[in-house]
Amino acid sequence: MDPVVIPILVATIVVVFLVASTVRIVPQARRYNIERFGRYRRTLQPGLNFVVPVADRVNTKLDVREQVYSSDPKPVITEDNLVVNIDTVLYYQITDPRAAAYEVADFLQAIDQLTVTTLRNVIGSMDLEGTLTSREEINARLRTVLDDATGKWGIRVNRVEIKAIDPPHTIKEAMEKQMRAERDKRAAILHAEGERQAKILTAEGTKQKDILEAQGTQQAMILRADGEAKAVELVFQAVHRNNADPKILAYKYLETLPHLAKSDNNTFWVIPGELTEAVRAVTSAFGDQSTMGLPASAQPEGTTTADADDASDEGGAAELEAGSSLSLDAAAAADEVAKQAAAVVSDAKAEAEAARAPQVPGRGQTSGD
Repeated sequence: MDPVVIPILVATIVVVFLVASTVRIVPQARRYNIERFGRYRRTLQPGLNFVVPVADRVNTKLDVREQVYSSDPKPVITEDNLVVNIDTVLYYQITDPRAAAYEVADFLQAIDQLTVTTLRNVIGSMDLEGTLTSREEINARLRTVLDDATGKWGIRVNRVEIKAIDPPHTIKEAMEKQMRAERDKRAAILHAEGERQAKILTAEGTKQKDILEAQGTQQAMILRADGEAKAVELVFQAVHRNNADPKILAYKYLETLPHLAKSDNNTFWVIPGELTEAVRAVTSAFGDQSTMGLPASAQPEGTTTADADDASDEGGAAELEAGSSLSLDAAAAADEVAKQAAAVVSDAKAEAEAARAPQVPGRGQTSGD
């Protein structure tokens, strides 16, 4: 082999190595920290970069995208001396690659330990119920503390979330019993409220029904009373317009009595006190008609004033006989009317017969005398 070729090959290899050492290609969302002779020089940005061969070297390669870090469950003691295990999830992003590489040795471990200590400080001032119901407050306080502490490390904490809070098993059972009791209580309250509302609605409906029925009955009674009043008024006007005789009215009164006992539901009925007056009016009516029916020529023509004194006794006897005959006609008319009334009312008939029986013989005795 030619001795000249070997140096050329060696030189070529050295040149290729130097060129390869000079070029650095950085991917997107990556940052490379460059040290020159062990001292930080600069941070390479994504793309094609050139460095000094042999003198410059890449110390750390960092990902500047937002990343998620989930810590292991950590025991924390609450204010009421209960031990709970809390898992946290951390969302962070590297904003300064130089500080993340040179200000802290292991930023993930530092963030984890800072999260645990902050959780113990925050949870230690809360009881178990407050811990379970105050996640937003705990997250906000954690983020504030971590963001202040990690700012100088070139890291920005975007979010801190509590993934799980696990109380002891006995506390879980007690909480389940409490929740079951609360649900039973709510169910009983809701059931009672439903029954109460149903009873109220039923009472309101019954009240409205009674009110409407009472109003309907009232309107019906008012209309019935108005109709009866108008009917009475019409009858009264007709009576006065036709100038009816009281004797006719008395007769109509007696005619109406039989209709009072036609109903099958009537077990007893009362005889009005005006029955005697009505009978007396009808009797007098028939008596007046009998008197009015006598002609004026019924007196004998042979009677003179000269013989008046001589025949005074005979005239008295004649008047008694005429009066007794008129009374007999009136009694017959009253008997006819009383018979019509007694067809329905047996008690009224007995009283009428008892009242009429002594009158007729008395008049007959007067006439006989």
